[in-house]
Amino acid sequence: MSSQPHTVLPWVVRRTRLPLLSLRCVDCRSESATTGEGRFRVNANGKLLDVWLLVRCVSCDRTSKLTVHERAPVRSFDPTELDGYHANDPEVVAATLLDPLLAQRNRFTLDWNGAWRLKTPPTRPDQAWPLHVEVVFTDPVPVRPERLIAQGLGLSRNEVLRRVTCDIPLRRPTNTGFTFTMTAGDQPSASQRSAPMR
Repeated sequence: MSSQPHTVLPWVVRRTRLPLLSLRCVDCRSESATTGEGRFRVNANGKLLDVWLLVRCVSCDRTSKLTVHERAPVRSFDPTELDGYHANDPEVVAATLLDPLLAQRNRFTLDWNGAWRLKTPPTRPDQAWPLHVEVVFTDPVPVRPERLIAQGLGLSRNEVLRRVTCDIPLRRPTNTGFTFTMTAGDQPSASQRSAPMR
């Protein structure tokens, strides 16, 4: 059994801003909206509360409401959460917007284009091969592993497919952490030496 040295590199995918929303405007029919600086509207009706997240069309500036809670009993709210809604807390805005149930309930998708970056440590030509990389997501940014790896290593996607083995499918979008191994340019990848990856 070989005790060949290898390098483990940590990569981090993190958002640089909140994503836009792919949401049709009822006025101008634009397909893009933003939370702007992030504001909630809380409305009391007796002992029931409605909470909305306000979004603004990027084309015509029309404001719309996304339902966060509807006719919810006041006592069902965690006091810290309710304070966050009243204070328009940026962390509560982000957590609310990134909640997949909000998108499902209000029929929108998130547009992450330009809203994230990949942080990688520098690689050196003299590093031992193969390279082992662990990718961590601090936010649920959906990316295709092959594109992310190509960007991080400055390779073509075909080169990535030739030289990389991964614990998840390379062509299917993911927003959770994964690991991959890359061989040196003149060595065949493990996938070329054995059966195809599942």
